[in-house]
Amino acid sequence: MQATYKKIALSALTVTGLLMLDACSTDFLTRPPQGQYSPASLSNSQGIEGLLIGAYGMLDGQGIDGQDPWNNEVQNWVFGGIASDDAYKGTDSGDQPEQSFIERYDFQPTNGHIRNKWRGLYEGVARTNNVLDVLADVKDITDARRKQIEAEARFLRGYYHFEARKIFRYAPYIDEKVYDISDPNSTKVPNDKEIWPNIEADFQAAAAVLPEAQAQPGRPTKWAALAHLGKTYMFQGFDIATGAPNAAKLTQAKTVLDQIVNSGKFTLASNFSQNFDSDTRNNGESIFEVQYAKSAADDGAATAGMGLAHPYASPWGCCGFYQPSQNLVNAYKTDANGLPLLDTFNDVDVKNDQGVALDAPYTPYDGPLDPRLDWTVGRRGILFKDFKIHNSDFIRDQSYAGPYSPKKHVASKKNTLLGTGWQNLTANNYRLIRYAHVLLWLAEAEVEVGTLARARELTNLVRARAANPADFVKKATQGATRDDYTVTEAPAANYVIKPYPATTFADKVTARKAVRHETRLEFGMEGHRFFDLVRWGIAAETLNAYLAKESLKRTYLKVGTFTKGKNEYYPIPQTAIDNAYKAGAPTLVQNPAYK
Repeated sequence: MQATYKKIALSALTVTGLLMLDACSTDFLTRPPQGQYSPASLSNSQGIEGLLIGAYGMLDGQGIDGQDPWNNEVQNWVFGGIASDDAYKGTDSGDQPEQSFIERYDFQPTNGHIRNKWRGLYEGVARTNNVLDVLADVKDITDARRKQIEAEARFLRGYYHFEARKIFRYAPYIDEKVYDISDPNSTKVPNDKEIWPNIEADFQAAAAVLPEAQAQPGRPTKWAALAHLGKTYMFQGFDIATGAPNAAKLTQAKTVLDQIVNSGKFTLASNFSQNFDSDTRNNGESIFEVQYAKSAADDGAATAGMGLAHPYASPWGCCGFYQPSQNLVNAYKTDANGLPLLDTFNDVDVKNDQGVALDAPYTPYDGPLDPRLDWTVGRRGILFKDFKIHNSDFIRDQSYAGPYSPKKHVASKKNTLLGTGWQNLTANNYRLIRYAHVLLWLAEAEVEVGTLARARELTNLVRARAANPADFVKKATQGATRDDYTVTEAPAANYVIKPYPATTFADKVTARKAVRHETRLEFGMEGHRFFDLVRWGIAAETLNAYLAKESLKRTYLKVGTFTKGKNEYYPIPQTAIDNAYKAGAPTLVQNPAYK
């Protein structure tokens, strides 16, 4: 079934791409017409299925001519990762300078990454509206299939608008009622209304129709739609200016998330690492995954958007971006009882090999650690997947961006698409929402509008899985060369992790802190951290404290400042505003904080 899905997706995207106007290209003006696609020519069962797959095609953020895939990567490693306290831009100072501005919160409407993120998301919106617009004229499908296509398209439209709303705040909502592929002005919709209700409506409509299971992986189920609906409520669950909880939205979220948990349809994978292994894709923890190619023959569909975010050493050779911060590494420290250091984790650094020669003797940090660290971060002396022991040759410029490498999204050697030209392409799916998300969102809601005992129970389910000794990274001993190692059954580090005691959840303040810290540990380097800090209303205080200390190690961060009331969202791209004029007046207005 997986191979069939990929074949359909690739062939349909080839057709659908012909419908999409490339705003960056002008050579079409000098070419004689070779043919024309119209909604009428696609108003049949084959055409509508192709359009639907084309709408799925923007999930991974790729597929727009003239645009680098990492500008609109679904994993948000730029906008949600390096903009947070999880990661540095990495590589060296001269590479991708637009990312350096994002890392230092110097968000400008002319930044190309910001422009292309907007462009990619609204390309996805356009494709979903193509489906819904054409669907009304398709005659040769059953009513059941028509409803299913509509539900899948509305799910996707909800997702693309959700991303736009969480990133840009002042995002317009465009539906098929105003969208007309033959009228460029139809997409010039004002961004003067709150669009959360529209996003909720799309996910609600999808959940009412979608089945509980799909034959093809990658298509949303009822549960995927409900999980996204719950996520939408959670993003309205706190006042971002004050951090005050919104009881009404958190109660709505709790109702939806309880429904998912009580369904019994999902379970945590036995090993944390199974969420980052292509051999265990679409497992029992997965609620919605973005699918990538499984075979080298299909490398065009692989995760090119993460291609820069790989170690600089062989076999990758490129490119050294998205390096974990010392702050993130420190967050994985535990005390002798296996509990996180909620308030003091960043007081003393976990030992690292900054400035230690490649062949110098080195003993890794021997204090107690959460084992998820070594599935999240590559560090000196620890086996990096099944490639070799991490050392300073993994890093492009240690003095600039530190001693750590990203790890979760990097496939093991056996699952890397070696021999296809660019060895950074992998078959690792991206688990956009997994059951651990649902458990920790529900724990958040329980802290605010439920019971602290239930919040503790949910949070400890996630910690208990992390404590599975069968998943601990094993000790590796260097052989004759850095590519040669032996593995023993002993743990690679001093892993100590235990459940939270009742005392941690005796009051809301400490319980809230514990759930949020657990969320960071579980989802570190998965592109969520910046947006979590924003929705909790603690971005300014957290990130300015991060900059103050981290800039002592990474001096280029000394010029960084997070401005409260402004940097929680990115500005509307200037090109989007310029292109949205209608009857001589702009229909898009800039976020007031950026005027």
